[in-house]
Amino acid sequence: MEKGFDFAVGLAKIATNVMAHKLALIYPPSCDPTAPYLAIPMLTGFLRSHGRTVVPIDANIEAWDDLLTPERLRAVSERLERRLAELDSRESLSHREQLLYGTLWRARGDAAAVPSGILEAKAILRDPVRFFDPLSYGSAVATIEAAQRAMSAAYGPLQVDFTSYRTPFSLLTMKDIVADAAEHDPFAEYVEQTLIPRLKQEQIDVVGLSSCFPGQLQLAYAFAYRIKAALPHLHITAGGPGFTQLFIRLKGERLRSALGPLDSAVVFEGEHTLLRLLEALDAGSPLRDVANVVLRDENGGASYQSGHGMEDLRALPAPDFDGLPLSRYLSPQLVLPYDPTRGCYWGRCTFCHYGLAEVGTAAYRERTVEAAVSHLSALSHKYGTRYFYLSQDSVAPKTLLKFAEALVDHDPPLRWATDLKPERYLTPERAEVLRRGGAVACALGVESAAPRVLKLIDKGQPIEVVRDVIDRLADSSIAVEAMCFTDFPTETRDEALATLRFLQQERDDVSLFIVGRFGLTHGARVAQEPSSFGLEEVFSLEGDELATGLFFTEKKRAKRPIDHARVDAALDEVSSAYWLRQYPWAGALSTAHTILYYERFGRDVFRKLAEQGIPRDGSGILGKRVLSAESRFSLDALDEAEEREQQLWQTLIYELRKVSREQYEVLAAEAPAVYPEAQRYRYAAGESPVVDRRRRGPQLGRRPAPHVPGAYK
Repeated sequence: MEKGFDFAVGLAKIATNVMAHKLALIYPPSCDPTAPYLAIPMLTGFLRSHGRTVVPIDANIEAWDDLLTPERLRAVSERLERRLAELDSRESLSHREQLLYGTLWRARGDAAAVPSGILEAKAILRDPVRFFDPLSYGSAVATIEAAQRAMSAAYGPLQVDFTSYRTPFSLLTMKDIVADAAEHDPFAEYVEQTLIPRLKQEQIDVVGLSSCFPGQLQLAYAFAYRIKAALPHLHITAGGPGFTQLFIRLKGERLRSALGPLDSAVVFEGEHTLLRLLEALDAGSPLRDVANVVLRDENGGASYQSGHGMEDLRALPAPDFDGLPLSRYLSPQLVLPYDPTRGCYWGRCTFCHYGLAEVGTAAYRERTVEAAVSHLSALSHKYGTRYFYLSQDSVAPKTLLKFAEALVDHDPPLRWATDLKPERYLTPERAEVLRRGGAVACALGVESAAPRVLKLIDKGQPIEVVRDVIDRLADSSIAVEAMCFTDFPTETRDEALATLRFLQQERDDVSLFIVGRFGLTHGARVAQEPSSFGLEEVFSLEGDELATGLFFTEKKRAKRPIDHARVDAALDEVSSAYWLRQYPWAGALSTAHTILYYERFGRDVFRKLAEQGIPRDGSGILGKRVLSAESRFSLDALDEAEEREQQLWQTLIYELRKVSREQYEVLAAEAPAVYPEAQRYRYAAGESPVVDRRRRGPQLGRRPAPHVPGAYK
């Protein structure tokens, strides 16, 4: 009897193994192409430790690397020229056509240059010598950014770079998501010709799309629609912070609609939930029994069974990067992410809603220092790198100090950077231990230098402590990066300027900085308790079915004069002392390239490059040529369209509080048309077109626009 029982169990296990679903984990564009992100390797390591077969696919670097080629960029240039020719055939241009016409002309030089320069640009970024030549590096970055401008224009109205993918109506409704996928997706060819054939070849049963940032959501949906159309038998699920924060605020029919092409979705931290989902698919058991899995229900809606959404970090294995295209990242040296902690130990900042939590941040958890050091040692040996970014919400300074102490005598010496909350605990002696333990850079959450605003933010430390921590870290030759923002509710102009004065005063000790503008998120305490922060109301727009946008108005007594022009001018003055760049390049905070530049040249490298007058675009965009062509419509007449566009969206958001393609068209139809006024322009990559005085085209005459009641002036 006992032997028979064992035999039956054995048969069940064999059957389970035979029926085990094979999973592909996909990280979609558009994100940093210079290093892998942590989400897919963490899920891969966990699932493989439980015997699952996983195919990790960093579609972000693969798709960008495929798109940034001469052949694909020539196709982009041809598409841009076709769209210009089609507009030139019109007898007049509407408001939307004016916007597009101007965008196409401004990117025309970029589109002409980048096919011949793009391979050299990528080669420079992967070259261990030329990467560290600021002129070569600047040219490579400028060329890739020019390629992105050309793509954005050719597929416009689109703005695509390594942080976002935006169109005017993206993510409002599923209908808009489908339309954007059909009209504006430069990554469609990668999905159709590379990704889907690979899924077939690998005999994948389940696809998991991991979207960590909002800028990935539109493309994740576009990927899912194309995969489902080609391989309808696949179970497609999605997860990560981007999808979690989208799905947890929707219910019923709206949640069902938001699933779109997805068969399911995973909310909150995904390791055990994804494992349970795969096991349920293997067994053919009801997915409804798996906690934190969003599913359609029989009542015409969708829901999920709430469960524990936070993993025991100490029980998780190290991330597993096997199977990722590590040689394709745009960097001469691999920089790997690692998470010694999850969640935020402070967890009280009122502006913050980040990651896998309904409100605020997830609860704080740590790996043991011994496990973290062991993991980094193994990863360093296996993948041949000494460079890491400690990727977490916020690590407790005491834990970071123990971590650094354990790495002081590590052979080979490891180098790392991290985000850090400035605390009194960070004395000069402890800052020195961080340096000896491998710290290259620490990005500090400064937020504001105005005491009243800091109190509203509930940062926990006065600005004097922040100043001391900056000075102590800098004295230990650790690069200090300051993360700040303005426009917190009720902040005055003088309080915003106080933050910029603080950065000016700390210029010798701050290696880099960023100053953003406050944006309201659903799970932040400001949104949860608006009246406590001087807000009259918090609202979403009618027509925004996914509730991705959140807006607010301030109480009348809380309103304060806003002088963005003066604040921006002060910001420009502070910025002029630095060789600043957009993420993810060297000269931006918390990037692989920036870490490598600190390590090679020291913490003050980006101020020295600015002092030396090294141009940020190096010797210019590779392949740049000066060209000349005739425009059927005067570009001067199109500049007004951009200002009118901003006014139009202000009307939609703050007056009508309603947004849709139809409502937009109603307002846009009131704008005056533009009629032919031929002009010849010279244009080149990275430059605005200018009138070619040497060869003027025939003047066709400009018809007066008919009077339209209510038209924009």
